[in-house]
Amino acid sequence: MGITDDELAALVRDAAEAAHAFIRGDTDRYLELVHHAPGFTLFRPYGGPAARSQSRAPVVRESAGYFQHGEATLENVETHAWGDTVVIAMVERQHGEVGGTPDQDWSLRVTHVYRRDDDRWLLVHRHADALVRPIDLAVLASIARGELVPGA
Repeated sequence: MGITDDELAALVRDAAEAAHAFIRGDTDRYLELVHHAPGFTLFRPYGGPAARSQSRAPVVRESAGYFQHGEATLENVETHAWGDTVVIAMVERQHGEVGGTPDQDWSLRVTHVYRRDDDRWLLVHRHADALVRPIDLAVLASIARGELVPGA
């Protein structure tokens, strides 16, 4: 069946608006824009094992208040679409107050994987990491070993 150019543009636009809603703590708006598939997986930006959700909405609603006063824009790096699958590679350029921290840059490299379910697109997987800026090999090696970053 595939995806039309207009549908793809709308999906990218919704991802951008959803990122903006999430970083400012508007979980209801986020959930209006993003429909998570049962069995959704998440690779969190701070690492660890994949989180799996049969129903993502309760987890998202619990995060209300954790993210506040933020703003986000989306830099679409690349989209790939075939059949009933879409992959969007992007950078979420964002800042805000997260977990009580002062406002700061929280930009993330993000990959979304969607699949069509009748007339809507469901997010089946999100991978996010904070490696928007390059790091050197020693820091990467330290992170890979599970150690604190030198000087942190």
